[in-house]
Amino acid sequence: MSRSVPALVVSLFVLITAALFTTPGVSSATRLPRKAQPGTNTPTESACPNRDVPPAPIDTSEEPAPGAERPAPLPVPADPVGGPRMGECGQIHPSGAAEPPPITAASWIVSDLDTGAVLAAKDPHARERPASLIKVLLAIVTIRELRPDMVVVGTEEDANQEGTRVGLGAGGQYTVRQLLFALVMHSGNDAAHALARALGGVPATLDKMNSVARELGALDTRAATPSGLDGPGMTTSAYDQSLIFRAAMKHKEFAEAAGTRQIDFPGFAAKPGFKVNNDNKLLRGYAGFLGGKTGFTDDARHTYLGAAERDGHRLAVVLLRGERAPGPLSDQAASLLDYGFTLVKSGSRQVGELVDRAPEAQPKGDVSGADSAELMPVSGGNTTEDAEAVSRSAFGNVGLPLVVLAGVAVLISTAMWWRRRRARAVRSAAG
Repeated sequence: MSRSVPALVVSLFVLITAALFTTPGVSSATRLPRKAQPGTNTPTESACPNRDVPPAPIDTSEEPAPGAERPAPLPVPADPVGGPRMGECGQIHPSGAAEPPPITAASWIVSDLDTGAVLAAKDPHARERPASLIKVLLAIVTIRELRPDMVVVGTEEDANQEGTRVGLGAGGQYTVRQLLFALVMHSGNDAAHALARALGGVPATLDKMNSVARELGALDTRAATPSGLDGPGMTTSAYDQSLIFRAAMKHKEFAEAAGTRQIDFPGFAAKPGFKVNNDNKLLRGYAGFLGGKTGFTDDARHTYLGAAERDGHRLAVVLLRGERAPGPLSDQAASLLDYGFTLVKSGSRQVGELVDRAPEAQPKGDVSGADSAELMPVSGGNTTEDAEAVSRSAFGNVGLPLVVLAGVAVLISTAMWWRRRRARAVRSAAG
């Protein structure tokens, strides 16, 4: 017995070790290998284009000012924001679902504006240029910091901004609300510059815009100009623009501006007031359209975002680096919205999610593993059982009772062995 008891102790120690390392989910922090999901034609993440920076510019608009350094690329998060499938490239859609319609945009996303579910995407974290879509980020900062009735006096610098202008003039008096509507409806670069002055100047405004982007979890985004004109280091992604648009639509001021077809705008000096029209074609041609934003620069190409409501669901689309073929980006956006509503109606599962704030500020859930996004239905249903099946601690359903039982057995065996040893010692002394 003196030999068998230590052997039992060793065996039980092995049993405890096995309990710790064979319980399902013992290494919940270990990431499963990322792989292409069923129903996609995507290569691995490492093959994705523009993972770090947008394509090379075609002009000198992004050259730094003399004496200034070129901004370094933004870091690429180790884990894709929004779920493992958001790190894939190529088309991403639910297993078994129909293929998305033909879209020329290099990167796009269809998402649920309310739940944050990503329904389908293409290269969601590929880094592109936003063009005037960056004005949505400026609109958020404006709504947060400026009173709508605050009056801003126009300047020659406002009036002379490059690109699309709504028609500000030096000495003209405009409320922040009027400038906000002109910014969103007609993409006025002059309105963007006037708002940036009211926010403390262009550099301060860019700092605020980029701070909001980080707060939201838009880690691919860096605003280089308030208007979206190309500038050094300007970058975003379809995923980030979806985050930013969703955040903006929670502000009634932005939602109202995006959905307004026409407003009266004040004149200046001898110029009388005039009408400002919304340049988003889907506002007049797509049933249930809620509004959105258009954009274009030579480097960014055509960009677009918009949202629509149908049968109680509000879906949003973002398209980056698109071309007007086979049709305008607004038409391509309409086909993506149709596709998204079809996915919702069929009950397809989401492929990712739009986070509510930066990943480091997110509550830590129990779901881990590369396929976890496929467990969640578009409707946002309860997936507690699925989550528990994916990841359990070693001290979960099986591990803890087994470890406790093994520990008790070790103590009992050790006590018996020690008692017998003392008894033999006493008998030997008596003999």
